[in-house]
Amino acid sequence: MYREIQTTLDGSCTVVIPDLHVTYHSTNGALQESLHIYIESGLNCALSAIDNETIYVFEMGFGTGLNALLTLLKANHIRRKIYYYTVERYPLTMEEANNLYFDSLLNTDNLTLQLHQAEWEKEVQINEYFTLYKTCQSLLTLQLPIKFDVIYFDAFAPTVQPDLWSEAVFAQMYAHLNNKGVLVTYSSKGDVRRAMKAAGFIVEKLGGPKGKAEIVRARKIIND
Repeated sequence: MYREIQTTLDGSCTVVIPDLHVTYHSTNGALQESLHIYIESGLNCALSAIDNETIYVFEMGFGTGLNALLTLLKANHIRRKIYYYTVERYPLTMEEANNLYFDSLLNTDNLTLQLHQAEWEKEVQINEYFTLYKTCQSLLTLQLPIKFDVIYFDAFAPTVQPDLWSEAVFAQMYAHLNNKGVLVTYSSKGDVRRAMKAAGFIVEKLGGPKGKAEIVRARKIIND
């Protein structure tokens, strides 16, 4: 699968697959998109609602590692432990990862490569606040071993990977989300929201990052 590295409008990089006409991040700005959707609308929401010592994050689509990197930086900043479990069927090569330049942009001292170099199928403690587990599997066959407080649902668009945006998949996500947990994604398509609601989520549309009108945050709330 041929991939290209492309610089987005905020100076951060994304990966492009020309044959599929897809990008890993918004061309309007990879960094601002990830911060807005996954950190501000997802992680911060869970951090304010959940008191556990460790926050458990699941990411569908490790991709460039940008979401993981920003989550690691957040954990360091607030000094709170985060366990980060991510699935990626087609990992980047080290050469591709080395050309992303997130570390120079964020002044993060080679953390991007450290995340990409972390061994797959193994729990790796990056530092005292951040533990990473990467698995090279398909979400459709993945057996999740634990429950999570936050889900970053960052699969390719429904037009490219429709099977990943089904009610069955969102039911799996709901089952593996702790009470008061949240799922965030960039897609606000009606079919996606209906599939989430059918799976049990309370769904809300939020304003999107630059270049995108809306995103979705879905919550699991079970009243005792």
